[in-house]
Amino acid sequence: MITAKWLLFALLAMPAVELAVFIVMAAAIGLGPAFLLLVGMSLTGALVLRYAGGGHIERYRATLGENRIASLQADASGFLTLVAGILLLLPGFITGLMGLMLLIPPLRLWLGKTILSAIQRHAQTAGGGDGVVDLKPGEWRQVPEERLTDQRTPGEKR
Repeated sequence: MITAKWLLFALLAMPAVELAVFIVMAAAIGLGPAFLLLVGMSLTGALVLRYAGGGHIERYRATLGENRIASLQADASGFLTLVAGILLLLPGFITGLMGLMLLIPPLRLWLGKTILSAIQRHAQTAGGGDGVVDLKPGEWRQVPEERLTDQRTPGEKR
């Protein structure tokens, strides 16, 4: 829960931080060049999404529609390319720098592996393993099948 609060705070503070960085950059290189640099990064993000991300977007849409999460994990670098394009498209030097860093293949590969291992580790600790619950002998008892009631909904299969 603490992580969600920090993430929300960072998301809400991001526009103010981006504005402060823009002011610093405009003071350092001038208002016109800073503005042109922002526009250039946004155009780069649009190009990344148009050419590199178009196929990935369609693949993710089809994969999520079929509920095949395993194939999403196999294409983590493609997802990070989409994230890079989105970050570049957003106006700001911080998001632009993060997007440019995600376009570097070794960094994107390392980050993809790190994120996937964190997701797998979280799934294992959250009990999302094989669905088996181990109980000690005193924690359960056998009930004859004729005493069991059918608790399924009418359309549910066995």
